[in-house]
Amino acid sequence: MVTKDLLIRLFDAAYMQRWNDQIRPVELTELDKQAHKMIGAYMLGKYEEHRTDFSWTDIIEGGLFEYFQRLVLTDLKPQVFYKIKEDPKRYQELNDWVLSELAGVITPLGDGFCSRFRQYLTETDEPTYRRVLNAAHFFATKWEFEIIRRANPDGYEMERISARLESQQEQYYDLTGLRELELYPKLRSFFDLCGLLRFQVRWSHVHRIPKTSVLGHMLIVAMLSYLFSLETGACPRRCANNYFTGLFHDLPEALTRDIISPVKHSVRGISALIKSYEREEMEEKVYPLVPASWHPDLRLFTEDEFRNVAFVDGEVVHCSIAEISSRFNDDRFNPRDGELVKAVDDLAAYMEAYLAKRNGISSPELARARSSIRKKYRGQTIAAIDMEGVYASLQLTSERPDGFGT
Repeated sequence: MVTKDLLIRLFDAAYMQRWNDQIRPVELTELDKQAHKMIGAYMLGKYEEHRTDFSWTDIIEGGLFEYFQRLVLTDLKPQVFYKIKEDPKRYQELNDWVLSELAGVITPLGDGFCSRFRQYLTETDEPTYRRVLNAAHFFATKWEFEIIRRANPDGYEMERISARLESQQEQYYDLTGLRELELYPKLRSFFDLCGLLRFQVRWSHVHRIPKTSVLGHMLIVAMLSYLFSLETGACPRRCANNYFTGLFHDLPEALTRDIISPVKHSVRGISALIKSYEREEMEEKVYPLVPASWHPDLRLFTEDEFRNVAFVDGEVVHCSIAEISSRFNDDRFNPRDGELVKAVDDLAAYMEAYLAKRNGISSPELARARSSIRKKYRGQTIAAIDMEGVYASLQLTSERPDGFGT
C-alpha cells in the first residue's frame, strides 16, 4: 500500500538540484529530469512496442526503480556512478545500500514489487525496454546540457561532457525512435514542448518549498496512479493507461499555462470553454508533431482524462470503476480509471500544499487548498483505495481535521 512515508519521499526529487556544479540560467531538478525522461521513454517505446521482449509495465516499473535509486544516489556525479558500475562487486554493494535505505518506504508496496526492484538493480542484461529507458535518460540529459552550454559555451568540462553524452547516446542508435528524434524536427519539437512544462511553476502566486513544476507534478501523478492501480489489482493495460494519463494529463497547459482551480470555476461555463480551447490548440499545435498512430493514445490521456473508460469492439464505454473492476479489467478492453487519476491529481496537489506547511510556509491559500481537498474525499473510497484514510495519515499536528491551523 501507498504510505505517508512514500508520499513524502517521492517529492524529495523536487529538492534535488541538477548540474549544481555548473552555471545554470534556470533551475533544473531531478524530479523534472525524471519526468522528461519518462516522456522520452514513451516516445521511444512507441517504436519498439511490437518487440517480444518489450512491455509497458517494464518501462513504467523500470522508470520507478531508477527514480527510487536516484533519490538515494543523487549526490554521486555521473562519472563516479558509472565508474562504480564497472565493478560488479562494488555496484552490488551500492545497490544493497540503496535497498536498505528505501526498505521502510517500499516494503509496504508488497513482496512482488520489492522483488522486482531488487532484480532490476542486479540485472546485467539490457533487454529492449531497458535500452529504451537508457536512451531516454541520455536524451533528456542532453536536452538539459544544451541549456547549460548556451550559458557557458567555453566553460570547463563543456567539451568533455558533450563528447561523453554523444558517445553514450550513439550506443542506442539501433532504436528506431532515437534515430527518428535525431532526424525529424517535428518529433523533437514535441519533446521540447513537453520540456517547457519544467518552467511552469505550480501555485506560481504562492511561495512554496519545494517548488514543483507542471512537468514534475505530472510524473508524481503518474507514479502514484500506477502504484494505486497495482493495489487495486488492475490488469497491465489498465495500469499503463492510468500511468500515462497521469504523465500527460496536463500537457495542454504547455499551450494555455497552469490555470488555477478558482479561475476555472469562478464563472459558470468557463471550465468547459478552457477545455474546448485546449482541444483546439492540441489539434492545431501538438498532434501534427507526432505520428497519427499516437493520436488515439494522446486523446485518451489528455481529453476527458478524468473519465472512466473501456473499449468494447472499438467503441468507448463510459462506466464506473466498479464496472471496470468487475467486467472490463482485462487488457482487451483497454480500460482507464479516470476517477482514480483525478483523485491522485488532487492528492498530489494536497501534498504540494502539505509539504509547504511542513517546511514552515504559512499561507491562507495553501490552508484553504488543504482543507477543501481533504473535505472532498471525506468518506470516499475510490477503486478500493480508502482516500479518507490516506488524508488522515497526513494530518499535520498543528492543524484541525478541517485543514486549518489550531
